[in-house]
Amino acid sequence: MARPVPEPHSASDGEGAGEAPRIDLYFWPTPNTRKVAIFLEEAGLPYRTVLVDITSGDQHDPAFRVISPNGRIPALVDRRNDPPVQIFESCAILLHLAEADGRFMPTDPQGRAAVSQWLFWQAAGLGPMAGQLSHFVNYAPSENVYSRERYASEYDRLLSVMDGQLQREPFLAGAYSIADMACFPWVLTYRALEASLEGKPGLRRWFDLMKARPAVRRAVELGSDLAERRPKLSKDARKVLFGQ
Repeated sequence: MARPVPEPHSASDGEGAGEAPRIDLYFWPTPNTRKVAIFLEEAGLPYRTVLVDITSGDQHDPAFRVISPNGRIPALVDRRNDPPVQIFESCAILLHLAEADGRFMPTDPQGRAAVSQWLFWQAAGLGPMAGQLSHFVNYAPSENVYSRERYASEYDRLLSVMDGQLQREPFLAGAYSIADMACFPWVLTYRALEASLEGKPGLRRWFDLMKARPAVRRAVELGSDLAERRPKLSKDARKVLFGQ
């Protein structure tokens, strides 16, 4: 069952620091959830993490399914609104937060289009392809050479697409935005996916710049101890994680 951590986690910087959290982030340390944590940390918004242990089946809890009908993390409840906004899907959450706070998303049509296209590119391409590659590299019970090579090739192609854009612009949409927040966690895992940033100078520059941002570091470190508690998935945990 989803449960709050004993002590609420609040963004450590920004004008909202010190306030009682009115945002609940339903969380497990995965790339999709870290996208949202990056925004909350960058914006300095107080928030509480509610742990959803996806290896134990918390995502199937009926109370969580009310917030996230798809049974996936992240999900968010924003109590700054009356009534509160309940929202699932990481990129939808990023759009909600950006529009609610007026940050990291341009309001002019050209700037908004520039961010939106990279945000949806991540949701439709980079994240799903990296996720499938991760499955065959880290979890598949047999070698599955064709599947692994298929997704490794596509992941590398998508990194090259980012590299081309980032050789022309400092960030994906020109200025720092929710598009960068959405993409970074899926590039952060490149070593675990046995990929490389060699020969991609624009992507490497951006990656190092993103990794050095204090708010990004805090978001990446959030929940890092949870992975250490579960060094290897049990058979039952695999069934819960990959089953219905």
